[in-house]
Amino acid sequence: MSSTIVGASVRTRVRIPLTFADGYSTTAEAITFDGLADGREHLAMILGDPDLGAVPLVRLHSECLTGDVFGSARCDCGPQLREAVERITDTGGILLYLRQEGRDIGLYNKLDAYALQDSGLDTYQANTELGFDEDARDYTAAAQMLVALGVDRVDLLTNNPDKVRQLTGLGITVRDTLPTGVHATPSNLGYLRAKAEHTGHTIRLAG
Repeated sequence: MSSTIVGASVRTRVRIPLTFADGYSTTAEAITFDGLADGREHLAMILGDPDLGAVPLVRLHSECLTGDVFGSARCDCGPQLREAVERITDTGGILLYLRQEGRDIGLYNKLDAYALQDSGLDTYQANTELGFDEDARDYTAAAQMLVALGVDRVDLLTNNPDKVRQLTGLGITVRDTLPTGVHATPSNLGYLRAKAEHTGHTIRLAG
């Protein structure tokens, strides 16, 4: 088990039935933690029937109120969350729901960044114009959560190479990386293109 990060511990386990707007339903075991490095209320959701001893499929999903809850088409967060829940349920694994709104700049600042994007900046330029890093997310707490669950090897469901780099640096072995689908709309095409071109996300866009 990794010794590169300070330990966290499981606080509560509770089963929650989940139903999405399209009718898909499953059951998750929601897990909370004590001792996370950033002090935030991140959640682990155990989905499906993980095979003890096998390498689980894991998704690090950063909270997006506008996309996850209200179905905003300006990003692909809501569809990625829906896809991840079903894929992880099918194989058995873990979804880490991380309280990192707006690549960790917060909800109000994210909406300020949207206003700047409407004036012509891309999603990364808008963050830096507001005085933030392009991507301020730190995945130390995610690694702590995995270690607390007895996991130090994962197959990672992501398009974001920084998640792989950070988890690896924190002592979690990423055996394989599986991309999510491409959830493009007329409203988020520029956002997806910026992620692919600027930070190397594995998103294949037509044209």
